[in-house]
Amino acid sequence: MTDSVVEFFDARVLRLLEVPVPRLSPGERTAMDRFWEESVARQPALFDGPAVACIAVEDAGAELVLSWARVTYRYRALRRLDTCSWLPASVFVTVLQPVEDGGLIIGRSSGSTASPGRWALPGGSAEPPGEGETLDLAALRRHAAQELVEEIGVVADPQDMAVWGVTRGEFGNVGVHFLAPPAPAALVLKHHEALAEAEVARGTGPELDQLAVVRTEQDVTGLGHYADFLPQVVTRYTAERTLRTG
Repeated sequence: MTDSVVEFFDARVLRLLEVPVPRLSPGERTAMDRFWEESVARQPALFDGPAVACIAVEDAGAELVLSWARVTYRYRALRRLDTCSWLPASVFVTVLQPVEDGGLIIGRSSGSTASPGRWALPGGSAEPPGEGETLDLAALRRHAAQELVEEIGVVADPQDMAVWGVTRGEFGNVGVHFLAPPAPAALVLKHHEALAEAEVARGTGPELDQLAVVRTEQDVTGLGHYADFLPQVVTRYTAERTLRTG
């Protein structure tokens, strides 16, 4: 459980700007590398893959400018230091998957993930683009659609997913949240069950080992361990839906 206060940005126009990685002092780099090596020794499955770090967020009213840099997962170890010249915030995407009665689908991370037992919306960390590609809103939308397929087995056209909101929470992590078209809850659960069975057959297991439908903040907080943004996202989504439906 977390009591973090999450900040919402209402801008629907998001511009992503690549900037250089902030310079680390020799001491910071040594401490980061040492902590990462100790983490890998405890959990050998950890992979120092490419990641996107949020360097700054500028709210210009109608437009939100997100400055980002190419890093790897080991940079997150800087959060464990008592003092650091900059905080390596993450950029991630999520999908709000509504069901027919107005609830939202959430999932519990399995034991093989970085946050076992934590409830959150389907989604994942943004990845830096390849050569000749651009990290923009369209790329984030495609990534969100991919996460929806990989985590709960639901296929959605990226063009059908609208930007619902942007949040900033723990460690300054920035979440870009997309709203998918509604789907019957029974069908979503059926897709996830088939996905989980296929993953188990391959010897891996699903990223989300359980799904649930939530409609209120109390539904979320009663689960115990959840992403910091989840209660406020659910509350905000429910309030907006109530205004639309009367």
